[in-house]
Amino acid sequence: MVSEHPLIVILFAALCLVLWNLNRKKHPYPPGPPADPIIGHFRIMPSSSQEEVFHEWAKTYGDIMHLHVPGQNLIILDSHEVATDLLERRSSIYSSRPRFVVMEILGWHPVVTFLPYSQRFWRHRKIMQKHFGREQSLTFHPILVHHARTFLRRMLEKPNDYDQNILRFATTSSIKVAYGHDVKSDDEPILELAHLAMDAVNNTGAPGNTPIDHLPFLQHFPDWFPGTHYAKYARSRRGVVRQFHDYLFDPIVKRLQVCAVEPSIAAVELENVPEELKGDKEYMLDLKGVAATVFGGGIDTTWSTLTIFVILILLHPEVQKKAQEELDSVLGDRLPDFSDEPSLPYVNCVVQETLRWYPVAPLGVPHMSTEDDVYRGYFIPKGSIVIANARGIGLDERKYKNPYEFNPSRFLPKPEGFGEPEFTTAWGYGRRACPGRYHAEAELWIIIASMLAVFDFRKAIGSDGKEITPTLEFAQGLGHHPKPVPCNICPRSVMAEKLIRQS
Repeated sequence: MVSEHPLIVILFAALCLVLWNLNRKKHPYPPGPPADPIIGHFRIMPSSSQEEVFHEWAKTYGDIMHLHVPGQNLIILDSHEVATDLLERRSSIYSSRPRFVVMEILGWHPVVTFLPYSQRFWRHRKIMQKHFGREQSLTFHPILVHHARTFLRRMLEKPNDYDQNILRFATTSSIKVAYGHDVKSDDEPILELAHLAMDAVNNTGAPGNTPIDHLPFLQHFPDWFPGTHYAKYARSRRGVVRQFHDYLFDPIVKRLQVCAVEPSIAAVELENVPEELKGDKEYMLDLKGVAATVFGGGIDTTWSTLTIFVILILLHPEVQKKAQEELDSVLGDRLPDFSDEPSLPYVNCVVQETLRWYPVAPLGVPHMSTEDDVYRGYFIPKGSIVIANARGIGLDERKYKNPYEFNPSRFLPKPEGFGEPEFTTAWGYGRRACPGRYHAEAELWIIIASMLAVFDFRKAIGSDGKEITPTLEFAQGLGHHPKPVPCNICPRSVMAEKLIRQS
């Protein structure tokens, strides 16, 4: 019947479109800076330190802002309340990801971080949760303690090389958890391969926010064409990233056919492949992606957070002193382990304050809305890129007194502290929250507690005999890594040195 009257069908569709547009116009976009015709906010979009600029804009336009660049709506969230409302309470429509074209070219797309909200995403996440839930992550504590002791010995041997010592800890502990492999030498190829793969990620721009991501057709243009730089770079590094995925995973597959292997996430999953999925190439690619996520995801963020801690503790000797007094009262003449954590509330606060003071992924990884939505009377169109500004949220003066100060006591209960809320934004929101959070927190805690227990951190002395006050300068990529600073890190006492050597 309807097919006999195509004009009626066309008129009906047009009417629906008009009514839909009228409904959209009832609700304005969230506020934002003045935009230019056609190009929107493209001209004023900051090319660096976006998190700082967005936070300043939020002071004028509010904690939810709308920005528009050609072909794309961006929604910036600058408070914990609005991020929780949208990304957690409405997670059914705010849990997808935009297309990360550069990451696809690079070969990083089959990992949970960049997958769209889909069955494949849930497959990856469920595997991760199986190993990294609050209780399950305790399994890895002995590995972390062992690698923390190794780290202390390396610090004793090369105290001025703290940046590379931390990087080695983050890399080797992640390799052990993901693949069961013990790194015995600094010359092992996997170390350089891991660092090259991480560099590749950090040198391809902010995920979802490069010219190639906004205009995917540019990837097919010649390398000399404006805007194609990241595509060219990603193509040149794709081999490194694929080798990173394969290097330790493929040998486990082969060894399992003839013998037992060291326990690891990769080994456990390969030994327990459901019967109906054996031989399924896509499922094997998923397992490889999960292992690579555990391996790669645990390196850069841990490395950057711990190096930020070193610089902050150099700048705040009063925090160092208070933490060491607490450690001395609990430990006596031994090194910390995880059984001490409940007895070290101030040290726990030092970890929390390091995460709050400067989240190493200050804008996180963008979410994408999958339906039109109205929030606080504002219209958020389907397909919007939604960014939670973790840096801005951590500087919220309504929640954190003097937020630019590094003050771990803010998290202690009153009257000893300020009783301020735990900063969880560093781990993300809703169905996209970091599945390895409890393991990552444990990594940070054991290294920070161990370093403070046995080392003193002092400013370096310059050629003029004066202290050199370090400054935080960041190399920007997916994560923000602070550049190393000169400093003097030495054992607190003869007993401390003895503890390190005997550990």
